[in-house]
Amino acid sequence: MSELRDTGDRYEHVEQGHTSYADYRRTDDRLYIDYVYSPVPLRGTGASGRLMEAVAADARRRGLKITPICGYAAAWLRRSDEFRDLVA
Repeated sequence: MSELRDTGDRYEHVEQGHTSYADYRRTDDRLYIDYVYSPVPLRGTGASGRLMEAVAADARRRGLKITPICGYAAAWLRRSDEFRDLVA
């Protein structure tokens, strides 16, 4: 997995020369994930899931809870045994 980059309002993950990203807002101890995107060449490869896994792991390291606004992020977190506890 390539490195996760945090720009301050977006997490970015580059694979095969394409960037998947998750737009977010942060307030206190909560991360609001507004939108998750993977470019067409990465769709169906699991790129968005790898991005969400990296975002959730980073949130856990920082002691943050996640409020998913994006439908994909909400569904991914619901299905995740490892990170479901971060949803707030």
